[in-house]
Amino acid sequence: MESFEVQRRDDGSVSILYVKGYLDAHTAPKLEQEIQKLINEQNFKIIVNFNELSYISSAGLGVFMGFIENVREKNGDIKLTNMNPKIYRVFDLLGFPTLYDILDNENDAIQKFS
Repeated sequence: MESFEVQRRDDGSVSILYVKGYLDAHTAPKLEQEIQKLINEQNFKIIVNFNELSYISSAGLGVFMGFIENVREKNGDIKLTNMNPKIYRVFDLLGFPTLYDILDNENDAIQKFS
């Protein structure tokens, strides 16, 4: 089984999650826990940096759909950054660019929250 890691860094009121490895049905609960922890802490400005993600399945995509409404109801958002072309294609095929800000880098995403 491929590995998956999530690391967190806070930049003022923005929380950045760095995802690494394979995000699939087996590893998606790890990401769900991290996002739920942010929500529980009242952190609704979330960036997910995909720089080191090498694979995402539909279960991984589902994590983002599961939280976005709740986060936006609290005047927050989930912004996605640093996707390689392969990962971006998966998001693009499912119409995510119309639902989410997908930015080249996390600094651009932080600025969008300002």
